[in-house]
Amino acid sequence: MLQGIPGPQQVLTALTGTLGLSSLLGPEIESSQSSFQHCSKAELSCATPYHGQDKCCFNYPGGQFLQSQFWDADPAIGPEDSWTIHGLWPDYCNGGYPQFCDSKRRYSNISLILTDSGRGDLLDEMRTFWKDWKGDDPNLWEHEWNKHGTCISTLETHCYDLYYPQQEVVDYFDKTVELFHGLPTHEILAGAGIVPSYTETYSLSEIHDALVKAHGAEVVVRCRHHNLNEAWYFFNVAGPLQTGKFVPANPDGQTSNCPSKGIRYQPKTPRKDEPTKTRGPSEPTSTGTPNSKRGNLIVSTQGQQRGCIISRGTWFTAGTCATFRIEKASGSSSTSRCTHETFILQSSKGKCSFEKDTFSCGPRIRNPVEFSTHYNRNALYM
Repeated sequence: MLQGIPGPQQVLTALTGTLGLSSLLGPEIESSQSSFQHCSKAELSCATPYHGQDKCCFNYPGGQFLQSQFWDADPAIGPEDSWTIHGLWPDYCNGGYPQFCDSKRRYSNISLILTDSGRGDLLDEMRTFWKDWKGDDPNLWEHEWNKHGTCISTLETHCYDLYYPQQEVVDYFDKTVELFHGLPTHEILAGAGIVPSYTETYSLSEIHDALVKAHGAEVVVRCRHHNLNEAWYFFNVAGPLQTGKFVPANPDGQTSNCPSKGIRYQPKTPRKDEPTKTRGPSEPTSTGTPNSKRGNLIVSTQGQQRGCIISRGTWFTAGTCATFRIEKASGSSSTSRCTHETFILQSSKGKCSFEKDTFSCGPRIRNPVEFSTHYNRNALYM
């Protein structure tokens, strides 16, 4: 498990406990908390029928866990020698899955939660390996927690002895990254002679057998248009997610959609006979609507890049930049120096504007602000 320095929430929890302030919680809250150390018997989920066990100690009803990994090569996502994380999903033991189980614990600030908990190391790992193919990593993390993490019974807040806010969120992402590193799909396949190639193709049995040998149970392999794209690893868990033992298990009904042969495993690097496509800075030209209808918003101060804007309009100094669309506005204006064509910006969250001097994007924006280009085609607020 990844380790980090204590964050503000953990320090506050430790201090209140040391000073005896935890008694302020009151006996009602204290009595509702259960300790993982008090789980007298670690029963294996799905293999053991549910008969009223403490769901802080026994994962139910989502007792089978699916750790899914992506291989995205076109466009290339993540390191060229590693698969990336899709998520960790609690499935029902007989197929199907719960989703969006707790609206009160739906969070949109995963990066801040990890940072405040002193887990910047975990956040760095996620920025490298937990990637969104659309370029909005924080949105993917938010989706995975809200849809799947909230459905894990052993992550309920009352299951913790000394609970600090969003502790279960940290545990979910920590365990997912830990499982991912324990199943290095790229390395496993390479050990069996299965490597990304523009010329070679592989059979489903070759890929399947290599992954099964490493995992110790059946693995579901998924393809997109004959291209290897996903690997699904299944587990049952003895004990709570945080401290329990993850035991490899066979799928609860899912199957591969890949052809039996002719599977392509495309590299994340361009062909040697194809030059890498790069785009240099535009030469100065007359003003007008930007040439591209899509792009990133890069923050620069004193001539240095200081990060970029993500889909909600937030400035991040690290991570993946959001892609913004440009839509031409209805009007234009002229001055003695130049003519401006105005346009609006829209991210995956919605149209963009300024609210109380803060740039933001989302469905609540009814009157998006109009921008224009000036000289070097940087967008300026009108």
